Formats: sequence, C-alpha cells, structure tokens
Amino acid sequence: MYRRKSDGLWCGSFGWGKDRQVVYAKTRREVVERLLNLQSEMRQKRLRVERVPTLAEFLDYWLAQHVKPRLRPLTLAGYQVNVRKHIVPTLGGVALDRLTPQHIQELLNGRQAAGLSPKSVRYVHQVLRSALNVARRWDLIDRNVATLVDPPRAQRPEIRPFDPNEARQFLEGVRGHRLEALYAVALALGLRQGEALGLRWRDVDLNERTLRVSNQLQRVEGRLVLVEPKTERSRRVLVIPPTIVERLREHQIRQLAEKLWAGSKWTEHDLIFANRFGDPLQARKVIHEFHRTLRKAKLRPVRFHDLRHSCATLLLVQGVSPRVVMDILGHSEIGITMNTYSHVVPELRTEAAARMESVLYGNGSLDRERGR
Repeated sequence: MYRRKSDGLWCGSFGWGKDRQVVYAKTRREVVERLLNLQSEMRQKRLRVERVPTLAEFLDYWLAQHVKPRLRPLTLAGYQVNVRKHIVPTLGGVALDRLTPQHIQELLNGRQAAGLSPKSVRYVHQVLRSALNVARRWDLIDRNVATLVDPPRAQRPEIRPFDPNEARQFLEGVRGHRLEALYAVALALGLRQGEALGLRWRDVDLNERTLRVSNQLQRVEGRLVLVEPKTERSRRVLVIPPTIVERLREHQIRQLAEKLWAGSKWTEHDLIFANRFGDPLQARKVIHEFHRTLRKAKLRPVRFHDLRHSCATLLLVQGVSPRVVMDILGHSEIGITMNTYSHVVPELRTEAAARMESVLYGNGSLDRERGR
C-alpha cells in the first residue's frame, strides 16, 4: 500500500498476477476497508481467480518480492539455491493449490536418497514451509501442506573442543604465526569464523580492552562482503583478555610492516585479519592453514568452529554462568547454549554439588554449631 505523488490517492492491491485487484481511495483507511471487502468476496467465491500459479511461479515471485527485501543476502542466496536445485525440478510444475503432503514427502525422500544430508533436507523443507506460509497468508491456498510432513531428524555433529591443556598447547604452537592473533581471538572470545574475519580496527579499543562484533565476512554471489549479523544478539561488545590484547598489538605492528611492503598494491579495508595486500581472507584458505598448524603442533584434528566450542566449554567448566556464556557467544536463547553444550552438564552438576558442600559444611562451621 502506498500513496501516489501525482494525485495524492492511496493505492492498494490484492490477488495474483493478472487477477490482481487494485483499489484507490482518498484515505488509507478507505483502501484497507475495500481490500478487506475484496478478500471477503474471494473467500465467499464471488470473485474467483482464473488461474492459480504453479509452485515455480509463486516461488519466483516470493523470492523477489518477499524474501529479498527482508532477509540478508546470504540467506536469500541459500533460499535461491534450494528453490532452483531441489524444489522446482521436482514440484515446480504443480499448481499451488494442488500440492499435497504426499508431494512434499516424496520431495524430501527423493532428496535424501540422492545423497543430501538430513540437515540439508531439513533446510529444503524449511524453505518450502516458509514460502507456503506466505501463500496461505495471501489466500492463495487454504492450508500449508508442508507443515503436515515431518523432515528427517538432523544429526547433531559431535563437538570435540580443546581441553585446557590442548588449548594452551595450541596457543603455544601458533606463537609467531601470521594468523596467531586470529586463532587466539577465535579461541578466547568464541567468535564465529565470519565474525572474526569481518573484524575491523575501528571495532576494537585495545586501551579499553573491548571488541565490538558488528559484521560478518561472507561470500555473496561470488564476492566477499561484510554483512550484518543474523540476529540482534549476535551484535555484542566483548571484553578482551590482556594476553589477547598483546597478541593484537603484535599483529597490528606486523600488519603495518606488510602495508609498507605492499605499497601501492595495498587495498585499505580496515580489516584486522587481511591478506598481505589488505583484502579479505578467504575462509577456505584459513581453514587449510588452520589444519596445517594443528598438524605442526601435533594436536588432534578439529574444525575451526571447534575453537568457538572450546571457548564455551572452557568457560562453563570454570564456573562461568551459562547466561554470561550465552551473551559472549551471541546466542539468541539460553536453551541454545545449554543444548549445544549438554556434554558439560554432568561436570557442572558435580561442581554445583561441591560448591553446595562448601557453603553448607565449609571449614566445619556447621559441625561446630551442632556441637554447642
């Protein structure tokens, strides 16, 4: 709904494609009333849509008009891939109101049989369910058949964080490495890889020991770009441990030397972690170098993301409140934190029991009271 500049009239529309009904009125309220009447008439079948769009037609419109203006570029790209590669080839020609739960079930089963992981199949289901929810709100269908089908169970990947000794061995093993500060920040602050690679010098205050997470480096349509975090919780300000501050100061000096060496070939992006010419680091190259560093330090293989898991686990076993850990990691809910690190819960329970013992019977105070 919008107001035309030419004559000041309010304009609103309802329906699909050639069957779309457009109304004009002097006030926004009048337009809303007319649109509500049109919807009522359509439900009572006094107005009939001549042709319901196919799923492919609707998904194309949904991506362009609903998803693109609202969601991040990386999320849009993920939706587009799922629509183009997995949904449209199988169900694209089916009329929107002819979709059945059996169609959806066969799609999911077929994708899994083709070798797609349960997690990826769940994503296909999520995209289709989201699109059909919009179609239902727009009165193009009476029900969302995707909600009637259960996606395959997602297999939670095993978390294999560093224990304290391994964490210290890792930091010692990367001493002097060009990416030492990157590894240290990821481990000590629990940053996601994209968050760490998207850090700019303007985001840190080394004197105040604070770091602000405000961007992520992601590949969108073949280009590395800085994008906003997925949720508001992901935007956060963290306190940097003193040793990590020193690593960052050393890294800053190293980068200044590289900038002088590169001369006119240096491209200034203000990135803390950049290549030797100032451009963003590619995630795959960082991961390759990370695994090479692990082998050199004679440590077991772990994923780069396990540095984030190591941070959380080490904090929890040291008695840091799960709520604080949630804020450090940027989780949207504390349930995510506790479910992700449920392997730490038994150890936390043991620690809680020991602390209760100390409170109730520490130094024999209660025993002395009983003896009086």
